[in-house]
Amino acid sequence: MPLRGDFGHTQLVTEDAPYFTTLTDLDQWISSKSHIAKTRSVLPYTSRRATEGSSDMIASGRLLVCHDYKGGYTESPTAPSYTFNFWGYCDTFIYFAHHRITIPPFGWINAAHRHGVKMLGTLIFEHTESEADCLRLLVGPLPTARTGPAKSNAGMTLPVSPHYARILADLAHQRGFDGYLLNVEVPLRGGVEQARALTLWIALLESELKRAVGPHAHVLWYDSVIVDGRLAWQDRLNSINVPFFLPSTGFFSNYTWPAHYPNATAQYLLSLDQTSLPRSKGLQDLYIGVDVWGRRSHGGGGFGLYKALSHIDPKSLGLSVALFGHAWTWESEQDKPGWSWRSWWEYERKLWLGPAVAGEPVSVPPWDGQPECEHGPFEPICNFFSRRPPPNPADLPFFTTFSPGVGWSWFVRGVRVLHKEHGWTDVDKCTSIGDMVFPRPQLAWENGERDEALPGATSTLSMEDAWLGGTSLVISFSVPGSDAEDAFFRCVWLPIQSLSITPGKSYRMSLIMKTTTEGAVDIDVGAAVKSLVPSLDVDFEISPVPSSSDQAPLPGGWSEFLVDFKLPIQRDDGLDILSSAGLIVGFACEDPTQAIDFAIHIGALSVYANPASPEHTIAHPKVIWADFSPQPSTDSRASNPFVGPLTWGTGLSLGPVPQLTLTSAEDPKPSWVLEDNIPRFLYFNVYVHAHPTAEGTAVSPEQATFIGTTGLDGRENRFSIDAACLPPDVVGAKAVRFFVQGVTDRGRVLEWEDCTFVDVYA
Repeated sequence: MPLRGDFGHTQLVTEDAPYFTTLTDLDQWISSKSHIAKTRSVLPYTSRRATEGSSDMIASGRLLVCHDYKGGYTESPTAPSYTFNFWGYCDTFIYFAHHRITIPPFGWINAAHRHGVKMLGTLIFEHTESEADCLRLLVGPLPTARTGPAKSNAGMTLPVSPHYARILADLAHQRGFDGYLLNVEVPLRGGVEQARALTLWIALLESELKRAVGPHAHVLWYDSVIVDGRLAWQDRLNSINVPFFLPSTGFFSNYTWPAHYPNATAQYLLSLDQTSLPRSKGLQDLYIGVDVWGRRSHGGGGFGLYKALSHIDPKSLGLSVALFGHAWTWESEQDKPGWSWRSWWEYERKLWLGPAVAGEPVSVPPWDGQPECEHGPFEPICNFFSRRPPPNPADLPFFTTFSPGVGWSWFVRGVRVLHKEHGWTDVDKCTSIGDMVFPRPQLAWENGERDEALPGATSTLSMEDAWLGGTSLVISFSVPGSDAEDAFFRCVWLPIQSLSITPGKSYRMSLIMKTTTEGAVDIDVGAAVKSLVPSLDVDFEISPVPSSSDQAPLPGGWSEFLVDFKLPIQRDDGLDILSSAGLIVGFACEDPTQAIDFAIHIGALSVYANPASPEHTIAHPKVIWADFSPQPSTDSRASNPFVGPLTWGTGLSLGPVPQLTLTSAEDPKPSWVLEDNIPRFLYFNVYVHAHPTAEGTAVSPEQATFIGTTGLDGRENRFSIDAACLPPDVVGAKAVRFFVQGVTDRGRVLEWEDCTFVDVYA
């Protein structure tokens, strides 16, 4: 949610009840709400399909990332902070903090779901003061009136109420996340009786979550208390903690294990007789904990992580990994001289993907672990997991501006509308950074191999120029001179983003880019899609989409490539095909023996399914109306008539009304058929313009001042106008006009004719 103004934003711009410190707080919040509506601005979870050529075809372990960063809820519209950008390797993400109930912020949920990753909150009990709440979790809230059993029962054990299981499941449904990590780090004073009751409550929670959220919902048990109620971390699965795992979806082990424990965990699970269990458990359900900070963790954490991962061996052994505290790259470095976001990004990328320069050695700090354990040179995290593409664009339109979720400026259609000296963070705007271009682009000669070396290529994220949002992807080419006879024109394939594509289905791809060159070189670029399945000897059919004759050139030197594509085969196995979207880059120069340099700036990439028929009527989104409610103030001297919630309504338009051509009442051809693949809004830009008089004057929206985007508070069709967002010319104005501009999930900024305004008077 980039906002105008660097400091002084109030709580108006943040979300409602982001966490709860006690179960009583949760009950009070629930009781204060007459109706808890689902947060409709949160992107629903969309699973990744089974895809030939992807890792889901083999039984390898999964990666769970557990986010523990400065206590949580640090994202700010006025400063950069840590964001996560390697979603393709991740299956599940936990937003972790030390509140009783930690609810993932809306931006984090959207970022995860955009990539097909499940997002979990946290339910935690730690320290002595949590013990009472841990018991309350089981029995539910009790009335103040005198009550008790109607008749004594000597054999009665601790009863278990579904109260909190239902409330927590409904909370996950309302906020749009997918389950919970259960972290019970206090002893259960009721011993075996309370431990057994807790496992029943876990089963109730899992059942309620699947009812409220869906079959993909997760309950993850953290290795903590054991069957007799003692708090005794085991660092593995065994007989004294397995009863807590059985009703859960997964098990998250503690991270202080010796080298042989992962294998012992696997062997123990395989030794279980699962024929009588309600549902079977697999090795993928066991997440072996690894602390990136290295606190008694094998390998010492940091760039020694690979030592722990090699023992878990997710690709061969099949165990999953729970990576805890991955923001170590930021927190451990941020106070060092010369630190910047760019130095962090290089550090972070090196840990996850390896060095930008192939073969460059990576220093691994010494580790004094005992006993001595031999390991080879550094390996990045990505070496232990297979990358998976985001959801099929037919299920969820794919759109990226290559945003890491931070920036220093904001662009709308290539025009900078905001610059912030101190930067901003908005995880809601986090999109794929291009999962095939880092740590370095993987070029290939187009139309066969050549005897000469491929051009050198590097990839960077530019925050100085963008098409939409705050970032663009820059691929820099360094082409050596060549004396080959045909070297005057050479052509390479640049894969940018992996996709899961359904054979036989038609898709549309939009790619917005521009080039910069040094020296005498002509660049010819085309958008394309290629299969990543080596055994599939079929090319995509690609057709350029003609542009309208009256279409104006894009600002800032940007150009759009718009193509339709389809893989012309039919499959009976239901599998999608792993593919890549990218560019075919041709370059010609008068003297090919001279080295040349040029760069391609990619501002946006979107892929979505075409209508089933060209004759289908397509609905176009619109912003229909806007309204404003001044925020009441108890201090008349500090009141601002232009501060308060701005709301709006959206709708759809079917375009020009067609001429009816029915021949008779028996005509088998419908007058129109609606396309059911309807665009939705990603976010909204908000602008303001001061009226010089109370009567108001005609105002062009192009003259208005950008003040912010939606996304931080998770509220649908709402933006909280804060005094810190407003420009100086609003102070003392008799009236202002607010404009609301929509941006769709295909990356289209609505024309002003499809947007709206509201006038507000002092």
